[in-house]
Amino acid sequence: MSSFRVWAPAAAAVDAHVGGVAHPMQRDHARGWWRVELPMVPAGTPYGFALDGGEPRPDPRGVRLPDGVHGLTRRYDQDAFTWHDQHWRGVPLAGSLVYELHVGTFTQEGTFAGAARRLDHLVGLGVDVVELLPVHAFPGRHGWGYDVAAPFSVHEPYGGPDGLKAFVDACHARGLAVALDVVYNHFGPDGAYVTGFGPYLTDTHTTPWGPAVNFDAADSDEVRGYVVDNALMWLRDFHLDGLRLDAVHAIVDRSATHLLEELGDEVDVFAAQTGRSVFVVAESDLGDPRVVWSTERGGYGLTAQWNDDFHHALHVTLTGERDGYYADFHGLRDLATALRQGYVYTGQYSVVRRRRHGRTPFGVPRSRLLTYLQNHDQIGNRAQGERSSALVSTQLLQVAAALVLTSGFTPMLFMGEEWGASTPWQYFTDHGAALGELVRTGRREEFAAFGWRPEDVPDPQDPKTFERSVLDWAERDEEPHRTLLAWHRDLIALRRRHPALRGGHLDLPEVHYDDAQGWLVVRRDGIAVAANLSGERRTVPVGGNPVHVLLASTQGWLFRSGVVELPPESVAIVGIR
Repeated sequence: MSSFRVWAPAAAAVDAHVGGVAHPMQRDHARGWWRVELPMVPAGTPYGFALDGGEPRPDPRGVRLPDGVHGLTRRYDQDAFTWHDQHWRGVPLAGSLVYELHVGTFTQEGTFAGAARRLDHLVGLGVDVVELLPVHAFPGRHGWGYDVAAPFSVHEPYGGPDGLKAFVDACHARGLAVALDVVYNHFGPDGAYVTGFGPYLTDTHTTPWGPAVNFDAADSDEVRGYVVDNALMWLRDFHLDGLRLDAVHAIVDRSATHLLEELGDEVDVFAAQTGRSVFVVAESDLGDPRVVWSTERGGYGLTAQWNDDFHHALHVTLTGERDGYYADFHGLRDLATALRQGYVYTGQYSVVRRRRHGRTPFGVPRSRLLTYLQNHDQIGNRAQGERSSALVSTQLLQVAAALVLTSGFTPMLFMGEEWGASTPWQYFTDHGAALGELVRTGRREEFAAFGWRPEDVPDPQDPKTFERSVLDWAERDEEPHRTLLAWHRDLIALRRRHPALRGGHLDLPEVHYDDAQGWLVVRRDGIAVAANLSGERRTVPVGGNPVHVLLASTQGWLFRSGVVELPPESVAIVGIR
């Protein structure tokens, strides 16, 4: 028999439309669940649910939507795929290098299969964890994936559910863990039929996307269950090793047990039952270590969180930009703070927020903070999607890479960053005409406030905006890309050889800097990372006797008692005593 179930608490009648035939469903639960049992329905059969005589809509928990988010769900057998990773137990996040990629622009094919053909590059680079931007079904063919339509379905143009499983299987065969960016803070404006089945949204709270997802109002238990079940599905059925939770500051929950704590607990139980190493990483704008503090300490108990404070301080140091949220950051001073303690804002006044912000991350191991020079947001949310390679010199890119990869935090690279990709990563969508025009206009109005002319802001709906964002793999063999790629490989190899550079410890490094001279040095456990970010040769005190250079971005360095002389825009990692 085949069972069909759906939660629709306000409906007076629900029909399951299976293979073009309507079957009345029975209400079998006081909380609003409907069910019908039918003779065996083969995989691939289209089906959906109709409420109170309306048109059938896709299953809110359906896994496959080959006809797009406006089509019916197809029956899918989770057990039909043949896995080859029976002995895989995962990769601990602590000590790992994360690599963020977008399936649609990682390769010309824009598919899971195309991405799998580039895995040897990632292994050779030294990557441990591949983090995929959202792959659930979204409107159109091309998009970032954050316009959430069907959270349980896998985007068909990428290869659908079998394509994702094959990609994960291929990663595991090469020793790579796979994490997935999931979006639980809102639903998108097109194709999110799930919100019509029940009170998945609430006006009790609002978010930048409108009404909040209902995690604490009436009937919220089933909505919470929907999210937790989704998280466990990716780990259980798709063998994923971790989840990255998008913008948890927009998840509003005043329950005694916050959704994040509940989700983290359920993932911990799953890990214990399966003997696998799995993790949950949050993107948070709260500046609050409770996200990763243990539940015993009053936290949510998640594995790690993204650290935008580090990014912003590094970006301002490199570029001098102070627009928007960068107005809160002041170059080397704040970069030194970020390198020392993780957060920059720990309760002081924020000019941008016009209030105090943040809290000291006391007791948080460095491995629980992810740091990066670039990520999809910090590139794609720029008007023209410029990467750091378009903003600073190759030499400063090398300095920045050294600071990120030797910081002792968990480092993350954005696809193509390792060779200083020249392709931008712009904001692109594939909506219908009416919604597309709203997106186009809204994007241009947003950047008009920063002085951008409408014609200079790429049209998200123009296919060329997407095409410009696809990586050019051929340029890896050209300069300066070849040099940057070799530098990243050397840094990552050095990081693996020296535990002091992988970090993860509670102890704080010594960080010293001279803003006027433009140098900075980070010291721990007999190793100093000396960086000269200025355009002049500098003498950098390293706090010990340099005995040998482990790695340097250029020739021309010189060390003597207590100091290292560095050429302009260069970095050296030295052993000291």
